[in-house]
Amino acid sequence: MNNLDAIFSPESVAVVGASSKPGKVGHDIFKNILWGGYTGTLYPVNPKAKSILCVKALPGLLNIEDKVDLAMLIIPPKLIIKAVEDCIKKGVKGIVVVSAGFREVGKEGLEIENRIAAMCRAAGIRLVGPNCLGVINPHSSIRMNASFAARMPAVGNISFISQSGALCTAVLDFADDRGFGFSKFISIGNKADVDEFDLLRYYHNDPDTDVIMMYIEELRLCGQEFIDEIKEITSGNNPTPILVIKSGKTSAGAAAASSHTGAIAGTEAVYDAIFEEAGIIRVDTVNELFDYAEAFIPKKIPRSNSIAIVTNAGGPGIVATDMTESAGLKLAKLGKETVNALKSHLPATANTHNPIDVIGDASMERYEKALDAVIKDENVDGAMVILTPQSMTDVTGTAEAVVKIAKRTSKPVVCSFMGIFDVSAGVKILQQHHIPTYTFPENAAKALGILNTRSKWLNRQILAQYEFKHAKEKAGEIIKGCFNRKQMYLGELDGLEVLKSYGFTTLTTILAKDEEEAAKTADRIGYPVVMKIVSPQIIHKSDAGGVKVGLKNEDEARRAFRDIVKSANAFNPDAAIDGVLVQEMARPGHEVILGMNRYPVFGPLIMFGMGGIFVEIFKDVVFRIAPIGRNNARTMVKSVKVFPMLDGFRGTPKADIEALQQMIVSLSDLVLDNPEIRELDINPLLVHEDGQGVTVADVRIILSEPDPECALAKNC
Repeated sequence: MNNLDAIFSPESVAVVGASSKPGKVGHDIFKNILWGGYTGTLYPVNPKAKSILCVKALPGLLNIEDKVDLAMLIIPPKLIIKAVEDCIKKGVKGIVVVSAGFREVGKEGLEIENRIAAMCRAAGIRLVGPNCLGVINPHSSIRMNASFAARMPAVGNISFISQSGALCTAVLDFADDRGFGFSKFISIGNKADVDEFDLLRYYHNDPDTDVIMMYIEELRLCGQEFIDEIKEITSGNNPTPILVIKSGKTSAGAAAASSHTGAIAGTEAVYDAIFEEAGIIRVDTVNELFDYAEAFIPKKIPRSNSIAIVTNAGGPGIVATDMTESAGLKLAKLGKETVNALKSHLPATANTHNPIDVIGDASMERYEKALDAVIKDENVDGAMVILTPQSMTDVTGTAEAVVKIAKRTSKPVVCSFMGIFDVSAGVKILQQHHIPTYTFPENAAKALGILNTRSKWLNRQILAQYEFKHAKEKAGEIIKGCFNRKQMYLGELDGLEVLKSYGFTTLTTILAKDEEEAAKTADRIGYPVVMKIVSPQIIHKSDAGGVKVGLKNEDEARRAFRDIVKSANAFNPDAAIDGVLVQEMARPGHEVILGMNRYPVFGPLIMFGMGGIFVEIFKDVVFRIAPIGRNNARTMVKSVKVFPMLDGFRGTPKADIEALQQMIVSLSDLVLDNPEIRELDINPLLVHEDGQGVTVADVRIILSEPDPECALAKNC
């Protein structure tokens, strides 16, 4: 049930709780609908008022003789159930509860909220709120400002969703200053029924919506269904860009985590993973929200990251050039014909190589010829025009020239008309013709960078999925056996067996109970060897001095056994020492980490990144929500800063990236198949040269009762 037409395009609205007292929410919402030019029929409902703003008031909703599509409820929580019952009897199709005092105030409020949501669901009524600003549709056929925001926004092609009513009013004011218009605008408050998922679907099918902007505080439904459907919105047959501000980005990570993954991951890592996988663009500020939305409005996406800059001032051109790299862009190398064309139109003092400096006295014609030449160059896939207002600058003429060229090219053109007052007339012309324009060149460069990010998302290659046959039963028996013995930490021997069942290559590893056994075992394996402490109470072995590497003979093996046990006892005198693992020394390889931390609602969060002892210092890692397929694994590997080292940096041998990607997918399969796994680290995982695979050097697995709130619990 996702038809929200009764919310956004009702033919009739009843304001239940309309007030005759200015300053009251019920008065201001009724006034905003009435004075906003609403094209439907409006009914004020108030048993104590004769009229509201000269409109006859009705004592109750059921006193309205005609049909009512949308009911705005602005009444105390204790009266809300009766009001919803009246809405059901009246056949109302949509309800917006503006009033506060529900989930956000405690148990009693939550119970009322849940009850009205259940009533609406049973009756097939869509419910927005409670505790929300309202809904706005400025389209000329509706003109409904059913909110307590004072102004009706201009009509445009951006639709907005906010969980915060207070932010909505600020956004509307900001949009008016920047000349932005909206198609739909809604505050969803507590999300008792209608949530972001419903609205994203609705906006995607709205012919008047080209860009979606969101402010959210939390998502309550984030399983694979959500990701898959949002991915269809952002990159399917009718791709629509989604920009989001998510509050709480700096919140702390998971508390009391036992693994590196758990220590690094937090709720925000989960959200970043969801957004990345679904193709949602996360921004940090309201300014960025509008900057990027403005860039998307012309619907022009570059084929590559090669851009040209046309400027009348060297300094801003240098700033823009510096920003291109940080924005993921590069300056295009202009073709010979383009350079010749520029030389024919520009003075000898001009710079005809990218960035093109048309000199401070540039006329509108000079700008037009320069922009026309570079935008035709096959090496250029986007352009930035910078203008600094000087005494001889024709600001409006230059703006008109930019509009002329931009309209006849499929390549994106963005502008930075620097200043406020002196360039305002030109900026207005650019805004009227939907040419993205920014006060500073760094903002323009970031906007072009986001367009390039969007281009890469839309044009990404989709590879066939891997087909694995895992020994699921064997791994499951090991895990369930430990779990049944109340052993919540899976020892390394068991952990390695579990990984082998899912295709991981492991090292020969044998447990030694004393130094004599350790020496004989090392002889049997062959030197050099590694030795590690085994204790359920010591999870991070290196922290306890419980690891020795590169042992070359019996004497070193005996001494290592004694030193390891002594260090472990000093680290934790209460720790039970089961012995020491003797393990063959791995072949050289790049150290990376694979990990997992399981979250309620979201499910398993998979981590990949730089491994070894520095993982928690540098945190060069990336996250995705399981299940992870081949394409997500490929994206993860390419996303970390150390990827160039894996890819053959400066002539070094290329690592076996394909095998690494396969192991990421196998890890995803493992944790989905076994919901008892709460946390997992494979650190380091050694990635050998191309064609030689990857090897597990160490693993730790922590178990717990499967969480019934896990979004994927039934599948895993």
